[in-house]
Amino acid sequence: MITTSIRSKIQFVFAITIILLGLLFVLSIKYDHSKVEDRNIAQEHAITHYLYNYYLKYKKIDKAYLEAQNVSIITDKWRVVQIESYFKEKGKYKRYAVDTVHFKRIIIINNDRFKLILENKNKAPFPIKQIIIFTTIFFLIIGLYLWIMRSLAPISILKNQIKTFSKGNLNINCKSDKKDEIAEVANEFDNAVSTIRDLIQSRQLFLRAIMHELKTPIGKGRLVSEMLKDEKAKKRLHSIFERLNLLIDEFAKIEKITSKNFDLKPKPYKMSDLVEGSIDILMIENPKKFITTNIINDYIIEVDFELFTLVIKNLLDNGIKYSKNHHIEIIINQKLKIKNIGRELNEPLENYFKPFHTSKQGLGLGLYIVKSILDIHKMGLKYEYNSGCNIFEIS
Repeated sequence: MITTSIRSKIQFVFAITIILLGLLFVLSIKYDHSKVEDRNIAQEHAITHYLYNYYLKYKKIDKAYLEAQNVSIITDKWRVVQIESYFKEKGKYKRYAVDTVHFKRIIIINNDRFKLILENKNKAPFPIKQIIIFTTIFFLIIGLYLWIMRSLAPISILKNQIKTFSKGNLNINCKSDKKDEIAEVANEFDNAVSTIRDLIQSRQLFLRAIMHELKTPIGKGRLVSEMLKDEKAKKRLHSIFERLNLLIDEFAKIEKITSKNFDLKPKPYKMSDLVEGSIDILMIENPKKFITTNIINDYIIEVDFELFTLVIKNLLDNGIKYSKNHHIEIIINQKLKIKNIGRELNEPLENYFKPFHTSKQGLGLGLYIVKSILDIHKMGLKYEYNSGCNIFEIS
């Protein structure tokens, strides 16, 4: 997998730049060496021609000229033998030959007049200028690289703050006092976080105020219902107020879930116990009339009891509401399936996960709540339509 991060791109560009700088340095040194080589070759031909003509005229070697040309005559017999042996092995022992022997440039002149073995001491000068120039450029590039990477450091801090924010923690501070584009992005994000924090807090305050205000009339209503002489009416009103009170508690849980402010307390429970708890909070008279529970293979699952029973309760409520015969079947067989006879969903299941989904009945929050709680538990909901039945499965 090829990485495309800004840091990787910058590192790649600077790596290529340093490689090209190194190649340029090597080519520069080679070019200087080639110029010196060409100059030496021309010099050596001129020396050979001059010595031959000088010898024809004066019958001797002009040593002063050789010394002026920084060329010396090799007279050491052992060294002469080594050089001649080297040239013979190479097949270069001729009237005129040039080669490098032990890092020294050796010239053999072996004509019909004289025989000389010379050492050309003219070498390419140490490339001090190139080293200084290229070293300076190298450190400038490294300094520029470190400066740019240091400028990108706030991106990592901002990324971590965004991760923290995505997990529901709104108490973050991304403000920057710098003047670059990264600081502008960080400051704008900080402003957005502040706005979202204020909106969520105002929403929470509004919802809590409404729920608090509703608790008072519900409490008064329950007291008044206790004064009724008609036991049937008293029981019915009592059930209604209990239902309203339960709904307020559920709304409080939903508010915490959607604001990611819920402390999950998972524990192991039997699925049959969770289903039974969900039927209890469904608060319908004679639940066996509407619900059939088929336990084939019960199993244990680790969940938050209050939240997970709310999931099952919403699925049961929807199943009864949209069933043609107002009856549902619960199947427990290492998985939980809720089945009812009814029309197939008009849209993909994902569309019903949206809050306030358009529906003929209710507010369209049932599956939104289910999805939110299942996401917290890292679970999913599957749907299929088979033989006129809607089947929902918690996976």
